[in-house]
Amino acid sequence: MLSALAHPARRQILLTIHFCGGRVPAGQIAARFSHSWPTTSRHLRVLARAGLVRVEPSGRERVYRLERDRLAAVLGAWLRTFRTRSET
Repeated sequence: MLSALAHPARRQILLTIHFCGGRVPAGQIAARFSHSWPTTSRHLRVLARAGLVRVEPSGRERVYRLERDRLAAVLGAWLRTFRTRSET
């Protein structure tokens, strides 16, 4: 999951989904970026494989939903690495 979050474009996609209510059609995500559609699609696939977003078919569209619990788990695990031994 951390490798999925390592790319700034993927972090920006997650922020876009978050600030648009947590559920956004793929076309609306792509419209916000200067990347080509294949590049945006590739970033979305990486995020989906990492479990950070879920893809929901909706008619002819693919809607991406933020997996907030999964993001919170990643953040919690990452922050725990910075605890001192006396805090554990």
